[in-house]
Amino acid sequence: MSTVIDSELRTKIDTACRTAEEFTKLYYDSVDKKRHQMSKLYMDNGLLVWNGNGANGKDNIQKYFQELPRSEHVMNTLDAQPIIDDAVSSQLTFIIQVSGTVRFQDNPTKPFQQTFMITAQGDKWKIASDCFRLQDAIF
Repeated sequence: MSTVIDSELRTKIDTACRTAEEFTKLYYDSVDKKRHQMSKLYMDNGLLVWNGNGANGKDNIQKYFQELPRSEHVMNTLDAQPIIDDAVSSQLTFIIQVSGTVRFQDNPTKPFQQTFMITAQGDKWKIASDCFRLQDAIF
């Protein structure tokens, strides 16, 4: 019995990782080069928390991104995991964690950490929650 569960879980984890690779390439390409299309990546009631500020609702999120300076992101690490079915009413949902560096306009490059919760809507992945944080030293 546990082999079936392990195999099922392994498949979900593999799917989460493949999806995370594809989704983050699309996301960072959009935020760096096609910012006018960012709202397409979010659920209608999606949430963005960006360095302690943010917006909710895909139209407000779109406005927020339009006001940010030009950016260039580089991913260094990527991890993903499925969320257990009971927690999300069996809706296919993944948590994605990314770390990397970002440069805004002519400012120095800084490290960042970002966590997404994405969920399947039809044949597309949509962001339910997005938390971005620059990793400034606290000491």
